[in-house]
Amino acid sequence: MKRMVMEHLLNWRDSSERKPLLIRGARQVGKSYIIKEVAKTFEHFAEVNFEFNPELKNIFNDALDPEAIILKLSLALDCEISPGKTLLFFDEVQFCPKAVTSLRYFYEKMPNLHVAAAGSLLDFALEEIGIPVGRVRSLYMYPLSFKEFLIAGGNDKLVDFLLHHNPQEQLDTIFHNKFISLLSEYMAVGGMPEAVKNWINKKDLKSVRRIHNDLIDTYRQDFRKYSNSRNIRYVEKVFESVPRLLGKKFKYVSIDRDIRSRELKQALELIEKAGIINVINHTSSNGIPFGAEVNHNIFKAIFLDIALAQTLLGVETKNWILDMDKMFVNRGEIAEAFVGQEILANSDPFLKKRLYYWVREKISASAEIDYVEAINNHITPIEVKSGKSGSLKSLHQFLKEKKHSNHGIHFSLNNFYTKEKIKGVPLYAVWKIIY
Repeated sequence: MKRMVMEHLLNWRDSSERKPLLIRGARQVGKSYIIKEVAKTFEHFAEVNFEFNPELKNIFNDALDPEAIILKLSLALDCEISPGKTLLFFDEVQFCPKAVTSLRYFYEKMPNLHVAAAGSLLDFALEEIGIPVGRVRSLYMYPLSFKEFLIAGGNDKLVDFLLHHNPQEQLDTIFHNKFISLLSEYMAVGGMPEAVKNWINKKDLKSVRRIHNDLIDTYRQDFRKYSNSRNIRYVEKVFESVPRLLGKKFKYVSIDRDIRSRELKQALELIEKAGIINVINHTSSNGIPFGAEVNHNIFKAIFLDIALAQTLLGVETKNWILDMDKMFVNRGEIAEAFVGQEILANSDPFLKKRLYYWVREKISASAEIDYVEAINNHITPIEVKSGKSGSLKSLHQFLKEKKHSNHGIHFSLNNFYTKEKIKGVPLYAVWKIIY
């Protein structure tokens, strides 16, 4: 399946200022797959999987000199490792911390050798050993975006058509309805690569559902790898609760009144570090960067993938296809999470993307904006409506109060439109507008 990040990786391959690359992201989002796709453009590919071949860790115990390492690895793997010709890949690198440390020496002493590393739960290992600052570059991966889903399904021409469409004009009804129909499929299938591949090949949601459940079980099995016996039950509770709290201000008391918030906060941080959830922080939105005005006590959270979230909730995802109009109307929180997922998937992969929203909690004048983004260096409020109707009171209020915002975006099932300072954009076109 074609991934948009491939273009960035090819640019990395050809760059004269290349650094060793760390591929980061949750389990099963396609990290190893994409490296193997890049490897097809090299004469040689040397893969070191420290989980399958733990004995190879010993190569890094004696010294971290790149020449000594590649000499031993080339013998162990029976593979040529030559600068400019070989892609050297450390997979499941969290099992060999010294391999991570060695990346700085590959950068300093053998910069012409292409070196990449990836691993499940890599961020936990990096917390312990650190990243060689200035010597390594990180690339972040997420589930397939809707655009990638379309391309994987053979809808390249539709993607190209939408890419060149003028957002100031409405899309022809026949194409608008086609995109919404395909979006309803994505709402049911999600963006996890294995699920998408299965759907494309079989068009069987029961089979896709089994994959979702298997992935959820895999994430649960990982709990013991990054939490101890004392707090694992808190991790499980937060894991189960995030899908239920989509679109809502996150309150620990909503998870369990009998558990101290400190315990649940630690559990939330662990799951976030594992890449299973993404936190949406509140910002005052008075200027860029948003992170300068974050209130860490006010936040929301979305799950890694909308389909996995619905599976945890027990939602019958087949209804997205059987009765999509009803689902879009009744599952507004899923549409909101979808937009957040799209923002992440379409962001610059070399930067750790953060999500923000704005809320004013006053009894007489409450207001909330689902997302706040810096688009073309302008503060842009975003409101998500899953249907075709709905009040945009908060969006109008934000634009009235924040004079530095020249327009807002309204994502919904409506066609493209422009009304005063609001740009209406169909949900299926998030990728076209955001980046």
